[in-house]
Amino acid sequence: MEIFLTSEAWVALLTLSFLEIVLGIDNIIFISLLTNKLPEHMRPKARTGGIGLALVTRILMLLGITWIIALKDPLFSILDHAVSGRDLILFLGGLFLLAKSTREIHHKIEGGIVHHDEQDAKAINKGFLSVIIQIALIDVVFSFDSILTAVGMTEHLILMIMAVVISLIVMLIFAARIANFIEKHPTLQMLALSFLILIGFVLIAESFHQDIPKGYIYFAVFFSMGVEVLNMRMQRKLKKTS
Repeated sequence: MEIFLTSEAWVALLTLSFLEIVLGIDNIIFISLLTNKLPEHMRPKARTGGIGLALVTRILMLLGITWIIALKDPLFSILDHAVSGRDLILFLGGLFLLAKSTREIHHKIEGGIVHHDEQDAKAINKGFLSVIIQIALIDVVFSFDSILTAVGMTEHLILMIMAVVISLIVMLIFAARIANFIEKHPTLQMLALSFLILIGFVLIAESFHQDIPKGYIYFAVFFSMGVEVLNMRMQRKLKKTS
């Protein structure tokens, strides 16, 4: 534990934790949209279970960091384009986000509102397990950037694990608030789904070795959210004056 006696270790931990939180924003949006489809009394359990499973998954991936790095090695080539295990995972994860988000947008536009009291217990439990599995699978895809970033910043595994734990605790604290806020505002739901389509496209681009700076993506997300918040405030003022 001598490592924690140095200022460099604490700076690395704080920096890593901040980066893990920022890189986890898209994960929080995905978790919020998934859990909001469940009955209200099951949502906290689904969020806790999904994020807890994500924590275990990320720690296991960190412990198997040699295997993660090896996924960047080419497996085969298509038209002189080297394809690695990481490329395949990013490509499939991107396709999943595109398909899932497009389906949800279609579902909301067509007016497919589910009344949970009309569902039987078997269907609800099946939906609960489906949400947990989807959260765990997509977290594997989202974890690549954060894990590779951690490896590039420090060689101490304990710091990487602590940063992941801190980021997921923050995610667990704010996931419920974000989910409730998104559910109360239908326009934000559509905006969040649009973000997931954008993220899916970015993942597919990265699988073809087309790196898109994450700063552009997060700027677009925060700018759009800021515009939507201003729009909601304007709508509230118009209702008060009418």
